[in-house]
Amino acid sequence: MCFFFQQSKDATTLQNRFKVKYSKDNIAPVGSFNGFSYPKTPIISNSNPEEIDLYSWGLIPHWAKDTEIRKFTLNARIETIKQKPSFRTSVKNRCLIIADTFFEWQWLDPKGKQKQKYELQIGEKESFAFGGLWSSWTNPETGEIINTYTILTTEANELMSQIHNSKKRMPVIVANEADWLMGDDLILLNNSIRAVAV
Repeated sequence: MCFFFQQSKDATTLQNRFKVKYSKDNIAPVGSFNGFSYPKTPIISNSNPEEIDLYSWGLIPHWAKDTEIRKFTLNARIETIKQKPSFRTSVKNRCLIIADTFFEWQWLDPKGKQKQKYELQIGEKESFAFGGLWSSWTNPETGEIINTYTILTTEANELMSQIHNSKKRMPVIVANEADWLMGDDLILLNNSIRAVAV
């Protein structure tokens, strides 16, 4: 799974890397993000593929009565998104979640009481994009529209099976970014990951 990642590049660097612009003069948030705080992070959606927007992590389906569901929707297993009620109405809402590092912990004993933290990167901390789904939810009490996303996960590759050895899952890292937004099949960069113990 993926609950912690980092985005350390400034707005100009991201605009040049992804050939887009920031929307509405948003400032690029820089830092390490914990999914369980539901932060707003930079994404590119297929509804606005020319711009970088800020969406909140933790997908809230349009039919949800409140925000409680998002603690269960930080990640979505790509194999079951068409079956799960939380995700199936968002399957065509594709997005790219911008990052340059994510973090996983290797269990060093069978119960995970001792763990080794790893930073996972592409090359020398290059920017990349997780594959994701997005949703717009309207707060029934205030009328506020909240845009949210989930990070897709897949079966771990050989490296990640050794690191994330409790769940053997990993986030989807997209190689064909523009094509993925336009609805093409997913091509993964997952075998380009470099691990650093920290």
